[in-house]
Amino acid sequence: MSLSEYRRKRDFKATPEPKAAAVKTKGNSFVIQKHAARRLHYDFRLEMNGVLKSWAVTRGPSLVPGEKRLAVHVEDHPLAYGDFEGVIPPGQYGSGEVIVWDRGCWEPLHDPAKGYKKGHLEFSLEGEKLHGHWHLVRMAGREGETRENWLLIKGDDEFARAADDPDIIEEMPLSVKSGRPIESLKGDGKAKVWNSRGTETKGAARTNSKSKVAAVKAASAPEAADKIKGAKPGQLPDFVPPALATLVKSVPKGGRWLHEIKLDGYRMEARIDHGEIKLLTRTGLDWTERFGEAIHTALKGLPVQTALLDGEIVVETGNGSSDFSLLQADLSDGRSDRFVYYIFDLMHLDGQDLTGVSLMDRKSLLEPLLSEVDGPLKYSSHFDESGDLVLKHACRLSLEGVISKVADAPYRSGRGRDWVKSKCTARQELVIGGYVPSSVSEKAIGSLIMGVNDKGGLRHVGRVGTGYSQSLARQLFQRLQPLVQAKSSFAQKLTGPERKDAVFVAPNLVAEVEFRGWTGDAHLRHASFRGLREDKKASEVIQESEPKTGEKPSSKARAAAGAAAKRSVPLTHPDRLYWPEAGVTKEGLADYYVQVWPRIAPFIVDRPLALLRCPEGHSGTCFFQKHGWRGMRKEIITIRDPKDEEALVGIHDLDGLLALVQGAALEIHPWGSRGGDLERPDMVNIDLDPGPDVSWERVIKAAFEVRQRFEDMGLTGFVKTSGGKGLHVVAPVKPKAEWPAVKAAMKALADGMAADSPEDYVATISKAKRPGKILIDYLRNGRGNTAVAPYSTRARDGAPVSMPLSFEELGPGIGPNYFTVENTPSRLEHLDNDPWADFRKAEAPIATVAPKGRRKR
Repeated sequence: MSLSEYRRKRDFKATPEPKAAAVKTKGNSFVIQKHAARRLHYDFRLEMNGVLKSWAVTRGPSLVPGEKRLAVHVEDHPLAYGDFEGVIPPGQYGSGEVIVWDRGCWEPLHDPAKGYKKGHLEFSLEGEKLHGHWHLVRMAGREGETRENWLLIKGDDEFARAADDPDIIEEMPLSVKSGRPIESLKGDGKAKVWNSRGTETKGAARTNSKSKVAAVKAASAPEAADKIKGAKPGQLPDFVPPALATLVKSVPKGGRWLHEIKLDGYRMEARIDHGEIKLLTRTGLDWTERFGEAIHTALKGLPVQTALLDGEIVVETGNGSSDFSLLQADLSDGRSDRFVYYIFDLMHLDGQDLTGVSLMDRKSLLEPLLSEVDGPLKYSSHFDESGDLVLKHACRLSLEGVISKVADAPYRSGRGRDWVKSKCTARQELVIGGYVPSSVSEKAIGSLIMGVNDKGGLRHVGRVGTGYSQSLARQLFQRLQPLVQAKSSFAQKLTGPERKDAVFVAPNLVAEVEFRGWTGDAHLRHASFRGLREDKKASEVIQESEPKTGEKPSSKARAAAGAAAKRSVPLTHPDRLYWPEAGVTKEGLADYYVQVWPRIAPFIVDRPLALLRCPEGHSGTCFFQKHGWRGMRKEIITIRDPKDEEALVGIHDLDGLLALVQGAALEIHPWGSRGGDLERPDMVNIDLDPGPDVSWERVIKAAFEVRQRFEDMGLTGFVKTSGGKGLHVVAPVKPKAEWPAVKAAMKALADGMAADSPEDYVATISKAKRPGKILIDYLRNGRGNTAVAPYSTRARDGAPVSMPLSFEELGPGIGPNYFTVENTPSRLEHLDNDPWADFRKAEAPIATVAPKGRRKR
């Protein structure tokens, strides 16, 4: 077979499926696409010789060894098809909805060419759902039969299941790419899919006559570069100064704009000249050698003679978002395996100068170049829908922001209005004018003293004391030593507190920081270090958004300023690192709790608290504390329990919470009852604790099941991440029933779930380690037992927090430890509504008679 049959069956003016040629590659990817065509089936595809060999598996794969599933051999598909998810329009071949059900790598156990020819492929799969040993066996053809039938069979190994075990097709129905069920695509011709990168799968093009962007996307395949309007012959330039985005307060509206997710990395041009590769910074510096071989090799493999590409090199987190701090760390450590080059523009291609071509036409030439590429090169997709909606989703996922571009504009170097940026959080490049040595570690910085260039010279804007890991604090100390000088480079004379412990340096280095706004005297508020910007000159750094004289601060700014003004608890050693790998200090934790105080207060004030204290940071010695301790600050109160000889600890206000921070409390676990009514809880908590090999999709499904069972009891369930492995479903209750009755009701709920779905759930701790099952932990609901508070931090890598969500937010883009001290404030600032705003309004009495288990639906 070849791709000619694939092309013959499709009208690429009408279908969003990729049109692409075979490529020379030795890749070993596989993909299974769930396809709701005339009949639901699963398309099983193995990468071989530059194409995807494809079989339609009518009932989907089975994990039962020896169980044969019919697999009809169909035409080869291009490699780009492995990423396709969307809707094939009515009237087109294979019309219906398609999701990526599984993907990964396959490894033949014998010569694949011989096995394919012989009719028996034996291989192993390493996917997100399927693993282990598999067979594809060709059946003998019958007379008059036109199709080639094979059988897909699971090998007998540790990943196999018994016949009475759950069917993986039913157990894990969602897309591994978008987290959506296939039913959600019905009627969705656009098939827009959000994920943690902010990207979307393409669907059938819109036919909105008012949108020029949509009209371009709906057009047929682009012409050759020399035929496109605006292109002209030209030599490959050594470098083109990049187009830069201007910061704006709101996303531009209208059909002339398209929107891309703002990436958090190094802007980089790639120059390709007959196999010779150069990577150039925004100022033209040659950084080719800094990013390892993978990007260089991938660029060399592009089907071009000469080209000049524009994009950004990033390192992505486990949740898929780019993170400048990780990029900096990898560059410092000499690590190159995580670099990804997102390419969003094309200024030159094979003898044609494209800077005069419209953006959409440039992108229409760029996308096919990258469609067959695996590895570190990725096409930066865009959205032509409401910019406000794009920014809202980006901010909800704690991404950096959105770049909006005029769709029909040429490529213009420098900062202009064709490209504008809207940020979820305030980011700013600043000049380092000095540092304060660490108070807890020799030869390390504790904070940096920052400035911006102004008409009068370098203007002081404050200190940045968080965002440094231990190794980074030492690296910055060493980097700054050659720049140390006796005299301050700031234009104005610093005040006594501003000069305290300062070591001044020549203002040569540029840092990027994230912060929460500007104070009335134009200083940074709640700033965190993100990394050095070696691609930018210190002399060019100015304040991007100057505070306007006489401008009234927003209600959020007033609230933040008011909360900060109330902070009166002194912190000893504020630069002590509580989360060294994330650069979160004691002061950084205090700043975090100041910002979330109005939301966390109802769950921790005037309640007995169990604290996880870690004086040496989360990776050192930690211990639980529920009673007072010697040296405890006076802002921490005691609550008398008649059943306990020692008083329990609690807090009344924000100062009490900051006193807990001073006492190295990294986790806060409140009782489910208040100090004045210890015997009658006012909330219940079901902790969903997944065992080994339990998918996140199953934990989400369990959360919905708990919510339904709460509803059956007359209660309202609210969901939050645990900050660890699972989810918590919490319900407010009227404080009438006492602990024994409440615990019995929660035990009945857990027992009911385990009885109805014994293959999915267990309700007793002794069974919690059984692989493949979720513990329904109801023991949090006993007298004196606790669960981590909403918005509390966790003493785990990355400084995660337990985050309240709406049930609609549950999906693969937000995992159990997605939200952290660093990204939570951004999320809260951009939420339209607090998902737990009506928590107390939903109080209801709890049934004291335990409900029976429900039949599985």
